[in-house]
Amino acid sequence: MIVRRIYYVVTYVVLPLTLVWGLYWPPAFWLLILLVPYTLVGLYDMLTTKHNVLNNYPVLGHFRYMLEFVSPEIRQYFVETNESGRPFNRIIRALVYSRAKGQVDTQAFGTQYDITEVGYHRANHSLAPKDVPESEERVMLGGPQCEKPYLASRLNVSAMSFGALSANAIRALNGGAKDGGFAHNTGEGGLSPHHLAEGGDIIWQIGTGYFGCRTAEGGFDKDKFAQNAQNDVVKAIEIKLSQGAKPSHGGVLPAAKVDEEIALIRGVPVHQDVISPPIHSAFDGPTGLMHFVQHLREMSGGKPVGFKLCIGSRSEFMGICKAMLETGILPDFITVDGAEGGTGAAPVEFSNRLGVPLNEGLIFVNNCLRGVGLRDKIRVICSGKVATGYDMIEKFALGADMCNAARAMMFAVGCIQALHCNTNRCPSGVATQDPIRGRAVNVPQKRKRVHRFHDATLESFREILGAMGKERVSDLGPSDIYRRIANERECSYAELYTFIEPGALLKGTVPQEFAADWEKASASHF
Repeated sequence: MIVRRIYYVVTYVVLPLTLVWGLYWPPAFWLLILLVPYTLVGLYDMLTTKHNVLNNYPVLGHFRYMLEFVSPEIRQYFVETNESGRPFNRIIRALVYSRAKGQVDTQAFGTQYDITEVGYHRANHSLAPKDVPESEERVMLGGPQCEKPYLASRLNVSAMSFGALSANAIRALNGGAKDGGFAHNTGEGGLSPHHLAEGGDIIWQIGTGYFGCRTAEGGFDKDKFAQNAQNDVVKAIEIKLSQGAKPSHGGVLPAAKVDEEIALIRGVPVHQDVISPPIHSAFDGPTGLMHFVQHLREMSGGKPVGFKLCIGSRSEFMGICKAMLETGILPDFITVDGAEGGTGAAPVEFSNRLGVPLNEGLIFVNNCLRGVGLRDKIRVICSGKVATGYDMIEKFALGADMCNAARAMMFAVGCIQALHCNTNRCPSGVATQDPIRGRAVNVPQKRKRVHRFHDATLESFREILGAMGKERVSDLGPSDIYRRIANERECSYAELYTFIEPGALLKGTVPQEFAADWEKASASHF
């Protein structure tokens, strides 16, 4: 091959001639600075068996890997259009940055989206807009069995663990929650000192690894749980069953991030991958889940307790509904995650191919709760690419009471969507345990940005709600959200999906598309 021939010419002809030439004209020896490394690198490349490209294209082949290394940045900054970026496009990222910084968040010259593209979502405005009261920005979290309900914001920080995020990022998020009066979900990584440092309200998530309430063997420790759960700053407890980005797969914290502090907080070995089990060991089946909910509620002193999941097998969630009826135990809330949700590290196939998207999952959960007559007793929280006021409107119309945002909050802290969350080399210092990189997150400054983003997004939500001619979130419904479908048509979600009448699953009037799953559902096992 021509590249190998060039290498042979340089090594066996040019290099010896340069040495001879240097004997007569010493400045020629300066060429060795280029020739010797070229020769050594090329020799290594031709002898290696690791890379086919380098073996066939010594030295020159390294340019291929150099370009591959910077290709994400090239795509993000020079190739992608404003609306084509993934997971969040540049329009959304810029909007979050602007609101977080308190800058102008308006847009000139009209929309950049193709509003006739299949999948485009929109809502109808009204010629009689309303003033929406600020009270609509909050909702009570806690059902009839809860002794200490929590008046929560409609928008909160979604689950992100210390370990996945840096200490400064966690403190900035919690400080923003403190300043803005909203809640900060800990993620499954445990209740760390950084979650408590700024005094913001906490929703403590309990995952399958039981970090923060874990025995030496990896099981649930009720004494540790009770001690942490009764902390005044902990306002609610969330049991994580699954998450959208990697459903039915335990959390993954790479060894590179497991330093001494993380190991101590989580109760795990240092510098080893922390892989949570895919299922809980503290309970088994839907009935066991309900008893665990009650157990945690009692040990926390009566605080709201719920669970989080991404919808997969429909009959399994229906089994949970049957368990609620059989035991009489109700969760205070259910967090529905979508398959489009984010994570620091997930197997590619799990992230791309498993789980139900958020809108579809929300509709199904609400149908089931309505069908068993329990919807008014349980709050529904949603998470999965919520970043704007319109996102909140859409989720509320499809059945959510509250929204959680993770990646949007990360943008507010300074994330640039570099997609290096799983490498410990986050360039913005947000998703890393490298203390030097993490130091880039200025806590006093970034907490203000988190607060501003939260308030600006809630203001946008109220403005849109009023523009639709509605005064209350409860006025929203599936008929208010339209989705563009094929053949130049659009349909409201009320037309696209079947909606169960209240109590229908108990009256024997189950719609046909739900009948098989309802019959299969079991309260005793998943």
